[in-house]
Amino acid sequence: MAYPLQLGFQDATSPVMEELIHFHDHTLMIIFLISSLVLYIILLMLTTKLVHTNMMNVQEMEMIWTILPAAILILIALPSLHTLYMMDEINNPLLTVKTMGHQWFWSYEYTDYEDLAFDSYMITANDLKFGELRLLEVDNRMVLPTDLPVRMLVSSEDVLHSWAVPSLGLKTDAIPGRLNQVTLMSTRPGLFYGQCSEICGANHSFMPIVLELVPLKHFESWSTSLA
Repeated sequence: MAYPLQLGFQDATSPVMEELIHFHDHTLMIIFLISSLVLYIILLMLTTKLVHTNMMNVQEMEMIWTILPAAILILIALPSLHTLYMMDEINNPLLTVKTMGHQWFWSYEYTDYEDLAFDSYMITANDLKFGELRLLEVDNRMVLPTDLPVRMLVSSEDVLHSWAVPSLGLKTDAIPGRLNQVTLMSTRPGLFYGQCSEICGANHSFMPIVLELVPLKHFESWSTSLA
């Protein structure tokens, strides 16, 4: 969860989010180097006679400004493709959860368990308990085990929604009539918050997501008590 005056991303909770943060830092450094080089050249142009006909028409300069951008694109594309394939890869998920978006709440169905399904509504400000977060708490949290690959199937019953949890690096569109899937795996237990990231109507900002990630034995106890 974000905290006041925070700079940067939330702490990574999954391998995917760790890769996304590394890629962000990698790309940001390239942008910083490009900006510094351009600023240096502009300063030279303003303070010296760098812009001269016999300096701007040489073949060496043309080779540099052709090869350098190509090399920069390769440095950005390679880690980007690696991260994209990592996000799309689904290897033998041990649990499947179907997420449906509604106006304006989420419903979850654990397809590997019989009759384990529930709706998740936001808790209003008047019903919040001490320490609970306004506009982020729900009456039924989605409980998942840690250190296990989980497949999320995301769709919608009415309009476009978007199921997003920033600390896990997840953002999947919920589209009526279409089933999107994404892999989720957490490396540590805890409570993780998200919200619908698609403008889906008047109460768009009132359908939060709360994931409670627990060790496997606690998840089994929870699922047994509800099934």
